[in-house]
Amino acid sequence: MDKIIEASNYIKKNIGNFKPDIGIVLGSGLGALPDDYDCIKITYSDIPNFQKPSIEGHKGQLCFCEAEGKKLVMMQGRYHFYEGYSMEQITFPIKVLKLLGIKTLILTNAAGAVNKKTSVGDIMLITDHINLMGSNPLIGKNIDEFGVRFPDMSEIYKIELRNKVKKASQMAGVEIKEGVYLAMPGPSYETPAEVKMANIIGADVIGMSTAPEAVVANHCGMDIIGLSCITNYAAGVSDKKLSHDEVIETANKVKLKFKTLIKAVIKEL
Repeated sequence: MDKIIEASNYIKKNIGNFKPDIGIVLGSGLGALPDDYDCIKITYSDIPNFQKPSIEGHKGQLCFCEAEGKKLVMMQGRYHFYEGYSMEQITFPIKVLKLLGIKTLILTNAAGAVNKKTSVGDIMLITDHINLMGSNPLIGKNIDEFGVRFPDMSEIYKIELRNKVKKASQMAGVEIKEGVYLAMPGPSYETPAEVKMANIIGADVIGMSTAPEAVVANHCGMDIIGLSCITNYAAGVSDKKLSHDEVIETANKVKLKFKTLIKAVIKEL
């Protein structure tokens, strides 16, 4: 808890009277949104107890700005389990955001489709998730200041907020799909057999993030929105070989549509 307080105090000192209540975690290739605004930027490496992301498409900085009449902070880059970080390190920024006053958290990611319900280039609103990362970020001593020992997980992505996203998408003219996100540890992409399993157990897309952050944000009492940018078909769904370059390339192609949707969602909140 002391490390979380130290980080939040450093950030508060650098943003003065600015008090955000909406947070956005920008996934692989989706980090261009802050470029549209005049932001106060703080590099992760300057914040006590923060780590520096090592993956392409993750700049590693907090961006504070006013957008669509709301005050928000955007995370340009996140930490992943496959980078060697612990679950505690991965979700550390979420706890810091809680102390900064964030009430609503928008989690975005790049994901692979495990069936043909979604297509490459689609944006999917997450209705629920399946955590197959082999660990849970709440393991260990509970921090009672954030939430109860055994938090309810029956509605992480609240229907009320999902309805607001759907309304925003209609207003913005951006079509979205809905589905279940499955989190795997990575960094290797899934095998065709694993993708088949994911489809059987009810997943629509697969990624390597989001679930740990959603668990902690839910524990902290935040309202959560999850959005996946479908950047590829998972193994076995198509014959195409998978690469991170394809993920970044597709995310770049849909970034205008993604930004249009996010701005509409912020306005609707």
